[in-house]
Amino acid sequence: MPTQNPESMTIGRLARAAGVGIETIRYYQQRGLLPLPATVGAYRHYPVVLTERIRFIKRAQELGFSLDEISSLLRLEDGADRASIRKIATDRLQQIEQKLSDLRRMQKALKHLVSECEHTRADLPCPIISTLAVAAGG
Repeated sequence: MPTQNPESMTIGRLARAAGVGIETIRYYQQRGLLPLPATVGAYRHYPVVLTERIRFIKRAQELGFSLDEISSLLRLEDGADRASIRKIATDRLQQIEQKLSDLRRMQKALKHLVSECEHTRADLPCPIISTLAVAAGG
């Protein structure tokens, strides 16, 4: 068993502390998001500070950032290149706004179809199915 160092931990302890699986840590290492520490004895010892880095990665993913964008943000980690950081965040914001616009259009169209179905005579088919079939090219 490795000796306990308060400033480092094994991959299993790091995974538990960060709330991810061991395979996630290995994947992040493959993608260059996390460093691969040197082996000490039979174990690799990860700095405790990587816990916050992993949490940052997970939170950024939840906000819709791709791993490539997160990698770019991590390269700008010192925060000095504010223009580049703003550019990455602004690009993500524009993508989110476009998705919201698309969702609003979809919401409006679906509300209309639901209303049409509700108000169509009972002896006629609900227009939702036929409209979606036409929209799908069928």
